[in-house]
Amino acid sequence: MGKRILLDMIKLRTFMSRNADTALPEGFFHNSGTRSGLKPLRELAVFRFTCRRCEDAPCVAVCPAEALEKDNEGLIERHLNLCISCKSCVTVCPFGTMMTDFFKYHRNKDLFYDLDDDEEMNLFVNACPGGIASFTDLDESPEQNIYRLNDKILVRDFMYIPEQNKPY
Repeated sequence: MGKRILLDMIKLRTFMSRNADTALPEGFFHNSGTRSGLKPLRELAVFRFTCRRCEDAPCVAVCPAEALEKDNEGLIERHLNLCISCKSCVTVCPFGTMMTDFFKYHRNKDLFYDLDDDEEMNLFVNACPGGIASFTDLDESPEQNIYRLNDKILVRDFMYIPEQNKPY
């Protein structure tokens, strides 16, 4: 196993609430195993760990571009090539899972990092403010609210457990 990034979503949300107009660096994966290709790291983390996986998924139903769908685990997937950034999903989500930040398009290509590349991983961690991203030797630890997103990324967040119908 190579080096891993710990993305602290708790620190990220705090930073975003205090710095709403700040453009944050965004890490992407090309080979996410999805049919829609490029996937933003923060979006993957939010959909995996905080989405409530509504049975009727109002965000999917309201999307006029059919850019949202549920996968076989009930996770929401947004197809970037179809999304028109109307933010209807943000408005209708009863839990606030959909973040308006997902729809900010950065014109500065220096804010995008390919997390499949070790050099770009370093640049991404260095570009993230306030300890939002750091390198770690930790393993997944639910007791510390640290979960595995993939082989390269651990996420610290308060995970939603569907079976218990409450945050972990």
